Amino acid sequence: MALDIKVPVVGESITEVTIAKWLKQDGDQVAMDEVICELESDKATFELPAEAAGILRIVAQEGDTIAIGEVICTIDGAAQGTSAPQPTTVSTQHSLTESKSVTDPQSTVAAENTPSQGIPNQPQGGGAGQTLDVKIPTVGESISEVTISKWLKADGDQVSMDEVLCELESDKATFELPAEAAGVLRIVAQEGETVEIGATICRIEVGAGSGVSTAPAPQTVAAAQPAQAAATSGATTYASGTPSPAAGKILSEKGINAADVNGTGRDGRITKEDAQNAQARPAAPAPQPAAAAAPAAKESAAPAPAAPGSRNSRREKMTSLRKTVARRLVAVKNETAMLTTFNEVDMKPIMDIRAKYKDKFKEKHEVGLGFMSFFVKACTVALQEWPAVNAQIDGAEIVYNDFCDVSIAVSAPKGLVVPVIRNAEGLSLDGIEKEVVRLAKRARENKLGIDEMTGGTFTITNGGVFGSMMSTPIINAPQSAILGMHNIVNRPVAINNQVEIRPMMYLALSYDHRIIDGRESVSFLVRVKELLEDPMRLLLGV
Repeated sequence: MALDIKVPVVGESITEVTIAKWLKQDGDQVAMDEVICELESDKATFELPAEAAGILRIVAQEGDTIAIGEVICTIDGAAQGTSAPQPTTVSTQHSLTESKSVTDPQSTVAAENTPSQGIPNQPQGGGAGQTLDVKIPTVGESISEVTISKWLKADGDQVSMDEVLCELESDKATFELPAEAAGVLRIVAQEGETVEIGATICRIEVGAGSGVSTAPAPQTVAAAQPAQAAATSGATTYASGTPSPAAGKILSEKGINAADVNGTGRDGRITKEDAQNAQARPAAPAPQPAAAAAPAAKESAAPAPAAPGSRNSRREKMTSLRKTVARRLVAVKNETAMLTTFNEVDMKPIMDIRAKYKDKFKEKHEVGLGFMSFFVKACTVALQEWPAVNAQIDGAEIVYNDFCDVSIAVSAPKGLVVPVIRNAEGLSLDGIEKEVVRLAKRARENKLGIDEMTGGTFTITNGGVFGSMMSTPIINAPQSAILGMHNIVNRPVAINNQVEIRPMMYLALSYDHRIIDGRESVSFLVRVKELLEDPMRLLLGV
């Protein structure tokens, strides 16, 4: 009996994962709880263990992006020790409560033409004449309903296996719903309707209109013989040249015929990456008259001078992390009234303290004394004095927090991540430094968990380590403000009516003007400036 292995729920806001690496091969014997692959989301990497012992059958390939709840492999416990080949079937999975399989029509016809094979048994609920209910799958832990944004097939249309039927839209993302069997589509829910997870939105009359019968016509059997021979030789299968739902949509948008694309997926199936890399065939040039062809040939004899240097380019698939960062940044720009205010701070007092006490500090606390601990401490004091900067909007309400969970932007190998220092208002300078070092190390090693990157109330980003003089950082939603640090530059400033050279840093505070007024944002930034320029205030709490 085959056990479907589905992508588990790995986080409240995660709707899809990418198969980073298969640790076992198709057909391998796997043990219970043995890790079979690594899954990568936009926030972390996870290991997927086997839920039973048996033979592994891989469904999704490395690099594929799979929605939560979809089947990525099966474990066949009955396949061990079986020597006789099984009839070719196309396995389809119901997204919520049941698994079905529909026999491939080509294999059925071929079997009818071979008396020694017999006719494969039709699985219960998936054979010709049966009706299959297509239900809304689970698309995320916090999503309870979706809206049918568009039907791509009409009622009564003939649909094929894995063909996209409609587009579903939730409050977080848009999903495609593929057909779980081949047959005639019967629509239950109409466009624009909001449907709960698990509800039936259409039915498929399996095998209806497909033309498969128990007594095929002579020409049908004759046409099946070459297909059977090709399948036996391993040249092609039912999946050869067939695009996946996502690949089919991309090819349709590009206007490319699937027959012109070479599939690199399992059994020759056209993957999403194949479709992205596919190029339309150039149109054949119109024939030129003989009189006009001669001058053209003479002109082409003198080639244009080659451009100096390399002209190569390459395409790389965006990681889940990069796609999510891009989507969230655009959403913040479109959905918030973001504004940035600036100020500058004299870093000499802090630099003097570090120069005087850094050795003793490290000797006692076993951690270096950096700038970040001073900035975090100053921000927590200012956040408690101006609570709107530490708040966020939730629908028609404002949520005020009496704690300060400060997010620190860290540049990790796979992209920008923002781990959180919990209850930073209660930590000392050495406690903040230790937490910054711990989180930065876990970020560089790609070991951060989802709980370490969610729930922040305010963010600090330091572009100065890369040499940035001034910037306008983008808010880390659903937070309402972010502080940007920049590089320290010696500049002439007026001190007591005298010009002095001081190490100066520009500070930038981007904030959501819907919840934070100009008075609050400017006052917050001035308070941070005062605390940094007179660090004794941090120790005395004044």
